[in-house]
Amino acid sequence: MSRLEKFETLIVSEPAPHVLLIELHRPETRNALNTQMGIELRRIFSPLVFTPGELRCIIITGTGDKAFCSGGDLKQRKGMTDHEWRLQHAIFEEAFYAVMDCPIPVIAAVNGVAYAGGCELALACDFIYASDQARFALTEVSIGIMPGGGGTQNLPRAIGERKAKELILMAKPFSAREALEWGMVSQLFEGADLMQGALEGAKRIADNAPISVRQAKKSIHHGLQVDLKTGLHFEVQAYDRMISTEDRHEGILAFNEKRKPVFKGR
Repeated sequence: MSRLEKFETLIVSEPAPHVLLIELHRPETRNALNTQMGIELRRIFSPLVFTPGELRCIIITGTGDKAFCSGGDLKQRKGMTDHEWRLQHAIFEEAFYAVMDCPIPVIAAVNGVAYAGGCELALACDFIYASDQARFALTEVSIGIMPGGGGTQNLPRAIGERKAKELILMAKPFSAREALEWGMVSQLFEGADLMQGALEGAKRIADNAPISVRQAKKSIHHGLQVDLKTGLHFEVQAYDRMISTEDRHEGILAFNEKRKPVFKGR
């Protein structure tokens, strides 16, 4: 697969070296998730789990200035049999899990509404930058389902169990400012500045040693799932992976030569 191939529901570009920008592109539905979008997200992210190649950072955003993603496309879901619903949701699960498993840092640039599955997709990313006009919600219980794209796991890990229960069980919308105060959002930007801020963050990540970045991400993510002692053992194993790399030698040499290192991911 060419990363820059044409998709039906996504616009994919490389706005800077080693940086991939994915725009959710269904503006007529406020970028709602349909089956095809799930398939296309899965098509991009699944191979990256084991073969990240030259990529060093990914940004996910929505087209337009009103919506990141309004959630699952309920018009498409109208009339689905239980079997069809399960098959579609399996596609969404595989896509979202591939985002979470991606060894490359993924930034959500939330430019507007991020409701239900759209909020879960943002939470599946490593961190969230948001427009100050963005709105979030996990509204699934209000229509007879529940968050099923990682929301019941990722939201409490971001903001704590009790606040997550309140938001999910009440299907309660919240602002980008509140999300920032609770620790779910990392930075707020005025709408016009969001993509510039996200791109600057992505470039800064891309300038660092890619193996180091991937190993550090892995250590943080997996270390939080185990006890401290096991996490520390995992960290040391991740650290050892870098000692013999060309990038480690280049980084130390560049420091001593007082120049910017040139990392090659080797």
